[in-house]
Amino acid sequence: MSKDREFLWRRLHSLLGIIPVGLFLTMHLFINFTATGGAESYNDATAVMEKIPFLILVEWIVIYIPLMFHAFYGVYIAFTATPNTGRFSTYRNWMFSLQRFTGVFLVIFIAWHIFQTRIQKALGTHVDYDMMANIVANPFMLGFYIVGILSATFHLSNGLWAFLVSWGITQSPQAQKIATYVTNIIFVILSVVGIAAILAFA
Repeated sequence: MSKDREFLWRRLHSLLGIIPVGLFLTMHLFINFTATGGAESYNDATAVMEKIPFLILVEWIVIYIPLMFHAFYGVYIAFTATPNTGRFSTYRNWMFSLQRFTGVFLVIFIAWHIFQTRIQKALGTHVDYDMMANIVANPFMLGFYIVGILSATFHLSNGLWAFLVSWGITQSPQAQKIATYVTNIIFVILSVVGIAAILAFA
């Protein structure tokens, strides 16, 4: 692959990770957060989403296709990257390695989550509060989902920091330092929302 083409693929990978994948993740977490208000609150929120016109087409164009490109190209990046945490154990180097690790883990987690929800829906299972409650009633699955949520919120927040740098939005060390604080706050907020949501099902 030529360097120019690889540069464009990486830019596209970075962009899709924020828009639309990152935006969808944020929306998904906040919809799930309605479970803290009980089964009726969650079921009402998801029912609104189910009424979107041409939902299957929208899901493929806005979610699945961008997500698959970001995931598969991200795995390629993860296995061709050369982390240097052993030689330069700096904060950013560790974030680099964690970004790759969480990315690979999320491919597995998201595939399983889609299988347990969207594919089961296509097979005739009703996706609602009770379905998620049954899933996380298993302590192993609850732990798996908690790790998955934390991986997703970290991957998004740290990916946002990398996006700001790679797109030239935060160029100075001071701007990158501020972006680190902001993205860490985003990580904490989204993690709290996500964990509260999954525990509400449990």
